[in-house]
Amino acid sequence: MSTSDSPGYRNPIIPGFHPDPSVCRVGDEYFLVTSTFTWFPGVPIFRSPNLVDWEQIGNVLERPSQLDLEATTSSASLGVYAPTIRHHDGRFWMITTSVTEAGLTNFFVTAEDPAGPWSKPVTVDVMGIDPDLAWDADGSCWLHFSTGVGAIQLCRIHDATGEVLDGPEPTWSGTGMRYPEAPHLYERDATWYLLIAEGGTERGHAVSIARGPSPNGPWESCPANPILSHRSIESPIQNSGHGDLVEAPDGSWWMVLLGVRPRGTSPGFHVLGRETFLTAVEWVDGWPVAAPLELDVEQPPPGPVKPVEVGREDFNEPTLHPHWIGVRRLPGAVASLADRPGWLTIHGGDDTLDDPFPSLVGRRQQHLDSRARTLVDPGASVEAGVTVYLDDTAHYEVAIRGDRVVARARAGPFQDIVGEAAAPGGPVVLHIETAPHARGPDSVRLGFEEEDGTFRVLAEIDGRYLSTEVTGGFIGRVLGLYAFGGDAAFDWFDHEAVE
Repeated sequence: MSTSDSPGYRNPIIPGFHPDPSVCRVGDEYFLVTSTFTWFPGVPIFRSPNLVDWEQIGNVLERPSQLDLEATTSSASLGVYAPTIRHHDGRFWMITTSVTEAGLTNFFVTAEDPAGPWSKPVTVDVMGIDPDLAWDADGSCWLHFSTGVGAIQLCRIHDATGEVLDGPEPTWSGTGMRYPEAPHLYERDATWYLLIAEGGTERGHAVSIARGPSPNGPWESCPANPILSHRSIESPIQNSGHGDLVEAPDGSWWMVLLGVRPRGTSPGFHVLGRETFLTAVEWVDGWPVAAPLELDVEQPPPGPVKPVEVGREDFNEPTLHPHWIGVRRLPGAVASLADRPGWLTIHGGDDTLDDPFPSLVGRRQQHLDSRARTLVDPGASVEAGVTVYLDDTAHYEVAIRGDRVVARARAGPFQDIVGEAAAPGGPVVLHIETAPHARGPDSVRLGFEEEDGTFRVLAEIDGRYLSTEVTGGFIGRVLGLYAFGGDAAFDWFDHEAVE
């Protein structure tokens, strides 16, 4: 996060599990969306005056009628894949892919106000992921998408009905690296540019570009491709790719893209998921040249810096902040702010954290070294607590269970209580803290606070078992409040960085 007395900015610009960013500008404001997989609501939308300080103003897919995640139960990396956001003809457009066990569906929604409401989905009958929309001067709507392991495909569609008018047919698919994906089409100075990602979204990730006289080429590959990649270099930022370009009002160009911050011994473990980064772009001889991707960037962003922070949440508002999410269902399906004013009540059913639809609401872990605390009244629940949650087979938690405080860990098929103590009387402050680890990405400490405020650690666990390198997939950690076997209430929640 940038500060008012610094001319530069700090990457990532949106920390935590915010992958596959796409951006557009309307006037002096920027709007950005990211993918969400099995978390609901889907596709958070952010607004910024300067490409650095982002405020989440809502979620694009916030109604069950827009998104059905029931058929994603066997994998945490199904669900909503990479979106694209654009502004055309006075409306915002967001197109994405929903991937379930039964197959995939591409669709777009529109809105006049980016904060919503967004329209019902309009389906586009193409078989691929990472769809992109662009319009030419004649009003034709061009859709690019990826077939995954094969080529980038192009077709022309009707932007009211989603009907495919021409194609699909293969188009430029990069320099020969695997997984050409994330296509985005732009026009600049009467030349069309097709930007894609190559190499897979792991350590080989890269951004490449081609140019041509029309939306369907013929294409000339940039001689400097890939124009951005951190493969095989020494950098705290890895897996950099899946970029999207945007022009600022002052004529400068910028790229948002994803990256990760791995830590620990080889191969390095990233736990927050793929995050959103920013880098400057200059045009040289008709080609974009991206600046090196860095954590601390000296170049000032395009606009005044006005940091937006969300601190401790006391659950005193009538609705939850839009950064709260649920597993495959809306937070409102399992939680209420009205049942006990000033508290968040979670209605715990028979499902546990190991089930596909747990009674859990959470927000993304945003700091590598962090502290999460909550005051819980377990009420009539069998168990109520706070969890560091990757998916239903990978999570650590500390909870009140009867007259005990228990710390538990789940890693694949292995699960055990790793610490416990007698519970203090009344509501209890539960505490999770992450800190550097000698070999892993971090050490996760689970415990509670004694009456004098002392943090009593019940267990300390290597965090690598909650990393993508161990679990696989495309997601990142979420800090969740949960209950099962009855209702529990949470008075406040606090998540902050630990220096």
